[in-house]
Amino acid sequence: MRLARCARHGGAPFWGVVDLEHGEVSPILGLFTEWAPRVTAGEGISALKLAHRPVPLADVVLLPPIDPVNRVVVAGANYTKHLKEDFGLEAPSQPVAFLKAYGALIGASDSIRFPPLTDELDHEVELVAVIGRNEVDPQDPLASVLGYTVGNDVSARDLQRSGPKGIGMDLFAAKSQDRTTGVGPWIVTRDEFPAGSPRLRLTLSVNGELRQDGHTSDMTWDVGELVAFVAARSSFACGDILFTGSPAGVGMGTGKFLKSGDVVEATVEGIGTLRNVVSEKYS
Repeated sequence: MRLARCARHGGAPFWGVVDLEHGEVSPILGLFTEWAPRVTAGEGISALKLAHRPVPLADVVLLPPIDPVNRVVVAGANYTKHLKEDFGLEAPSQPVAFLKAYGALIGASDSIRFPPLTDELDHEVELVAVIGRNEVDPQDPLASVLGYTVGNDVSARDLQRSGPKGIGMDLFAAKSQDRTTGVGPWIVTRDEFPAGSPRLRLTLSVNGELRQDGHTSDMTWDVGELVAFVAARSSFACGDILFTGSPAGVGMGTGKFLKSGDVVEATVEGIGTLRNVVSEKYS
């Protein structure tokens, strides 16, 4: 099942079930926090009360599939090849996690804002897990996952390196620039995938040139391990999302940073594609 957060003609955002075959989205009645835990528990579409009339998919804008009250958690340093080839680093002994500002998010077709403070705007395709309940069982952390979506964790690399000596990277400046990070186009529920952490191909192209081509099986820590790691340090809430790391091929390693006008397409197998165009700088 595909779950999208949408808006129609500038109206209020709503959640809906996407039917790609018929090009429709059926609005879901009730709050995300009311029905998401039931879907996460395996009740499927029977957990949802749908509006009588679907809306043409062509008539809606696909928004980031996360409500403004929720947190965006990013787990980095999770692909060994990415660390070695793009950063010249060895894998850490445990996951690395931090928060991204909600204002950094854009939808599946929105423009990537080119922030005025950076000259090194970079791309990172990622599998994103969506948490569907407030409690995480440390013995079965995947049971708290509603489903998965696609993320492009756009980063300002020069700002990332600008942290004072002895303090470390400035991840806030690098990762939370307004309207830069694509998420979507929808959530594909966990029951659409085989049991366990998803094993999916991730690709990212710029103007049709393949820049990243990886697989979630190459993660150092799988989705369940990342969820448990974060939950042990800061409780998840229903609707929070978790970026799970990016494979090799980012601009930091290749020297090919994003430019104004670039068409960036980030795809995760079995989920979908983000297609975002980089805006003019200073816009």
